[in-house]
Order: sequence, then structure tokens, then C-alpha cells
Amino acid sequence: MTVVPTAVLAAEGEITPGEHWTGEFLGLTVNLDTIIGTLIAGAIVCALGYYMARQATKGRPSGLQVAFEALAAWVQTQVREGMGRRVPRGVIGLCITLFAFILICNWLAALPSEHYIPPPTADVNLVYPLALMVIIWVNVAGIRANGAGRHFGHLAKPYAALAPIEFITQYLSRPASLALRLFGNIFAGGIMVSVIALLPPYILWLPNAGWKLFDMFIGVIQALIFTLLTLIYFSESVGSEDEHAH
Repeated sequence: MTVVPTAVLAAEGEITPGEHWTGEFLGLTVNLDTIIGTLIAGAIVCALGYYMARQATKGRPSGLQVAFEALAAWVQTQVREGMGRRVPRGVIGLCITLFAFILICNWLAALPSEHYIPPPTADVNLVYPLALMVIIWVNVAGIRANGAGRHFGHLAKPYAALAPIEFITQYLSRPASLALRLFGNIFAGGIMVSVIALLPPYILWLPNAGWKLFDMFIGVIQALIFTLLTLIYFSESVGSEDEHAH
């Protein structure tokens, strides 16, 4: 593997958003910083999950347990309202994991190592596969719940002539918007950090600290939006018990 160490420019304040620490592997160019950031976020999520499984208690819960239980309760409420009891296997776990993973990825922007390991969600090479995974899982769940004919039959409603437009909306526009909404907001945060870095050192700390806090808040919002849209897509694909009763 050949490594192109563009990230070292960060130490001199010359790096710009969109540049990556790249390497060549089997003739392909890979963004090493995105891969490392993804592995770090995944390891943190796995470690937190293991910790919760080992340390969860009914007595005095820790702050982490309270946060996790609040997230799980919110996901379960959204699922119950959208799908009733027709919940595809793994959807609740998927949405909880998506939120935690995306949040950790976003929050990597708050670390001092941001210039070397930027948040992976600021790279389309991560957010597009995430969105594609969601759309594929949504369609598999819809086919299992309703059958292929009924699942894809809605594309021709109310008029068959609109089927191509509905297809583009469902299978191109949705994953693109789901991915680019997340990417755009996190990438914009990187641009703001670069702009703030142009300020004189004696006042740099104040706007930088303020932006880091705001960036963490945006990270939470974007993780919530991605998770909520995923739940909405599953609800539309599977349908509720009331819909299937009529």
C-alpha cells in the first residue's frame, strides 16, 4: 500500500476541507483517515454496547444507561406509532446502532485530532453506503411484509405513467438526500473550523470553543434526523396494522 500523507499539512494549518490522507490499495485510492475514523467510531460503539450489557442495572442507573434507555424508548415509540406490532426483525437495533455510530462519527470533530482524523461522516464514501444499506434493508423488509407484487405495485399508483418518477424518488432521490443531508452539515462544520483557524492565535480559542460546542449539538441533530428518516422509510414500506386491516 502506498500512503500519501496529505494530513501532515494540517500541522501547518494548510489543509483544506475535502482533502484526505489517502493510500493506494490494489489499484484503488482509499481515504485512510475515513477508514481509521470509521474503525474508531465502530470500536467505541461496540465498547459502549458491551459496557451497557455488563453494567446495566435496575437500581441507580448511570448517566450513560439513562441516555441509552431514553434513546431506546424513543426508537420503540416511533416504531410502535408507525408500524404497530409489524416490526421487521432488527429494525430497532439497527436504528439505535445507526444513531450511536453516526453520533460518535460526528463528535470526532470535537477532538484536537480533527485535522488528522476528520469525522468520517464528512466523506461521501461513508454516508452513501450507509444510505444504501438503509434503502436495501427497507425494501427487503417491505417485500417480506407485503410480498414483492404489493411492495413494488405502489409505484404505479395512482397512475402507471408516474411509475418512473416514483421509482426515481424512492430509489435515487431518497438515498441521495439521506446521505447528502448528513454529509453537507458535517462537511460544513469542517469548513467553519478552517475559517476560524485564520483568526489570530490570541483570540482563536474563544470562537473555536464556541463552534466546537455548536458542532456537537449539530452532530446530535443530524444523527437524530438520519435515524428518524430511517424509521419513517421502514414505516412506509412495511405499513401499520390498521392499514392492513382494511
